[in-house]
Amino acid sequence: MASRSTQILEAAARVIARRGVRGLRVEELAAEAGVSTALIYYHFKDRTGILRQTLEFISDRAERYTTNRDPDAEPLSPREELDQTLLLELLDTTEVRENSSAWGELRASAVFEPELREDLARATLTWVQEVAALLGQVRPMAPAVALAGAAERLTALLEGLSMRWLSGTLPIAHARTLMSDAIDAEVERLSH
Repeated sequence: MASRSTQILEAAARVIARRGVRGLRVEELAAEAGVSTALIYYHFKDRTGILRQTLEFISDRAERYTTNRDPDAEPLSPREELDQTLLLELLDTTEVRENSSAWGELRASAVFEPELREDLARATLTWVQEVAALLGQVRPMAPAVALAGAAERLTALLEGLSMRWLSGTLPIAHARTLMSDAIDAEVERLSH
């Protein structure tokens, strides 16, 4: 059974994905999580604390669903691991939709809520570094600055494709094709 704070964070991700950050009300969050508002304030102190912890929660959850492997399966090649890590962010599942929507909402709200910027910058940097490390396994001789640039471009593209998919302006199959093409282009670029 999930801890109370995890239960609240799962509910926060659902509410943010459904109503946006501006639509997040502690009373609605409490009802969604099946807890009292006092318990939410006990765990998270204030609305900013809820948003910060939800950002960390969705980052951790994305890492879990993009790296989860069958322990009996053959290990993936570095290139397969890179593809899987990025393309699993474009799956039409409840968890991925919710995570992508909540991430987009939190990213957009940082424009208006400066107290979230540092946390968002840290989460984004961690993600970019993880993708750069994967690219480095695919192209071990590539310079660090080139790996970082490629990772930055791929993660930014993925965020944009995800928002277009979620908003209904881009079919998910096409988003996945565009992402695959971009991965190919970046890996090829790193070989020069």
